[in-house]
Amino acid sequence: RVRIEESGGGPVQAGGSLKLSCTASGFVAAFDDYAMGWFRQAPGNEREGVSCISWSGASTHYVESVKDRFTISRDNVNNTLYLQMTILKPEDTAIYYCAATPSNGVSCSLDGTDFEYWGQGTQVTVSS
Repeated sequence: RVRIEESGGGPVQAGGSLKLSCTASGFVAAFDDYAMGWFRQAPGNEREGVSCISWSGASTHYVESVKDRFTISRDNVNNTLYLQMTILKPEDTAIYYCAATPSNGVSCSLDGTDFEYWGQGTQVTVSS
């Protein structure tokens, strides 16, 4: 049974930093057979793709609003995905979800419909 679990969320002041982690287990294949992504959803808003990373980590993509502030990375030895968030803004407030999809492609997608497995999310609240 696939299990994806996010951690690291919490309250933070604007301009601050947080690092989210996502651990995955139960995959039929190895962790590095999956592309991974971070998504977020604020109250009243649709889910938004924040960042994704290919199976190897060689390719990453970011939504424009977080470029140069957020960094996605992965540790394929320890089956863990990270999202380092800096210069946080109140508009970054949302529930952040980790997602996985089988992929051996060179790139990754910010479209949530391309992802098969999801975590329960972790709340990030940025105060001004």
